[in-house]
Amino acid sequence: MSEEELASSAGGLEAEKTRRLARIDEMRAAGTNPYPYRFDRTHSLAEIRASHGHLEPGTETEVAVAVAGRVMLSRDQGKLIFITLQDRSDVVQLFVSKSVVGDDAFDAINSLDLGGWVGAHGTVMTTRKGELSIKVSSCELLSKAVRPLPDKWHGITDTDTRYRQRYADLIVNEESRRMFEVRHAMIASFRRTLHGKGFIEVETPVLHVEAGGAHARPFTTHHNALDMQLYLRIALELHLKRLIVGGMERVYEIGRVFRNEGISTRHNPEFTMMESYQAFGDYTETMELTETLITNSARDALGTTVVSINGEDFDLSTPWRRVRMIDLASEATGVTLHPSQPVADVRKVADSHSVKWEKHWGSGRIIEEIFAELAETNLHHPTFVTHHPVEISPLARTDRNDPHLTERFELYIGARELANGYTELNDPIEQRQRFEDEQKAKEAGDLGAGTVDEDYLRAMEYGMPPTAGLGIGIDRLVMLLSQSGSIKDVILFPTLRPEAN
Repeated sequence: MSEEELASSAGGLEAEKTRRLARIDEMRAAGTNPYPYRFDRTHSLAEIRASHGHLEPGTETEVAVAVAGRVMLSRDQGKLIFITLQDRSDVVQLFVSKSVVGDDAFDAINSLDLGGWVGAHGTVMTTRKGELSIKVSSCELLSKAVRPLPDKWHGITDTDTRYRQRYADLIVNEESRRMFEVRHAMIASFRRTLHGKGFIEVETPVLHVEAGGAHARPFTTHHNALDMQLYLRIALELHLKRLIVGGMERVYEIGRVFRNEGISTRHNPEFTMMESYQAFGDYTETMELTETLITNSARDALGTTVVSINGEDFDLSTPWRRVRMIDLASEATGVTLHPSQPVADVRKVADSHSVKWEKHWGSGRIIEEIFAELAETNLHHPTFVTHHPVEISPLARTDRNDPHLTERFELYIGARELANGYTELNDPIEQRQRFEDEQKAKEAGDLGAGTVDEDYLRAMEYGMPPTAGLGIGIDRLVMLLSQSGSIKDVILFPTLRPEAN
């Protein structure tokens, strides 16, 4: 009986737990440890299926194996017991015969509760119906389950419960397990591609003295011994670029970042980013790297470069569109927009299209909001949105042809931003001015604006070579590849409100 069924039954869940706890006491009194220390497994279930899945019905082998897994189903057929055993890799049947294991062992196996972990020794066989099985010679309990499993066939239907009890969701939901296998394969693909291009993986601090590298509100904490305020990092950027100054030339990091902002289907307060930096390149080279990383990861995780975007199949190997942000905003409003225009004029355009703005925003920031509100939702196929206004790009280098724009891009697929990159600003004098402008915006009420990072400026004064940087949102890319509608589906333990008592 499932946990949901038990909860609504007369005895309820607590009665079932009491029964199982009493059984544990009985086992211990009889000298049996319901939680032994180890089991020497010889094969995963997938390995057995790979090597013996071809056997004809009714075949018995002399191949001895030791397997372990969770009991998902048990059927008593008199002198035979059929147990569905599940490990991380696959599901295989245990074939238990009373004539082989003996009466006492047979009764003990028959008393196993669903959900418990067992180890079994035996030989590989197939039943007369062709079911790949292990003919059990001995079986031992590895971990007694006190709580019954969720319904095997219906899983956990409440999404909030799925996110809170991911451990239970993974037991019964094959789709959840597949999703996180896709995530693993995608990240592994990133590492292979970057290593092949000469990048080295590094680790940088999570606790920062200054919250910089992105336009976002940070989480704050306090270090008792040093009696100082620290911030959880909002980006990986500034420490990685310090390493470029140090001469490491090509570096990347895959790590968690934290932003004290809203929660939605696209946002979680902590999420995973991949950021890479390469000396001597610019944003055009980084766009090419982005295409390669994402195309390779799709191929490695899914076996194809074709993904479904809003119900339409799209081949990621097709060249991706490149278009300026100001052109998309202009197209959406029917008015030519540029950050050099007086802020009053840009405000009028925003007002005429019901786009809200704040008084401390300049023309560039308002243009970005116009783009976000009116154009972003139309970017379904892979599109590099380029040349962001200087105002919203404090770490990007000014465009070599237009001092009001930057050599920056954001990648949109399925109307979701997946990546951000630019030619890095490496002029310490201009960088200081940008930081000071950010500081003024913060003092004016922009909680996401940055401050003046003196140590980063000191690093830049030693000389940073021409550099191109890239950031890719791992969680959103997994959403794309797995066709998930919520970021909570692709994060093992998403941030949630505390459970009501």
